[in-house]
Amino acid sequence: MKKPIKRHEALKPLSREHHHGLLLCWKIRQGVKKEVEVARIKAYTEWFKIHYLDPHFEAEEEHIFPVLGNDHELVKRALKEHRRLKRLFSQDTEVEIALNNIEEELDSHIRFEERVLFNEIQEVASAEQLANIEKHHNGIQFSDDDWQDHFWEN
Repeated sequence: MKKPIKRHEALKPLSREHHHGLLLCWKIRQGVKKEVEVARIKAYTEWFKIHYLDPHFEAEEEHIFPVLGNDHELVKRALKEHRRLKRLFSQDTEVEIALNNIEEELDSHIRFEERVLFNEIQEVASAEQLANIEKHHNGIQFSDDDWQDHFWEN
């Protein structure tokens, strides 16, 4: 069994946000498995993108990635994946394919950031950089209680 990753306090809020991203992937899988109308799943993913994914990507790009710099290979990969995911979330044609790609690629992206990128950032970040991350990003409080259509529960 793998030892759990010891995450620095400054990065814990982002890791919690990653958990909600993984839950989104699970909800998409549930919706597909239950043959939920694609438009219902798409509506939820659009809401999730606006309220959680966009601000999360923005926090990473403004406060986390600069620790390594935009020319670092791991940051280049993360930025490329952010662009790809944004396109998938915004896709209005072949929505079912886009949802399947979101489910797979977001899951993979989060695991990459958690297992590789954040570990590298933790290794090289100065105390000042970590304090700056904590100062600027203390997490996005997640709740989809107001979302009426919990298609993944049916």
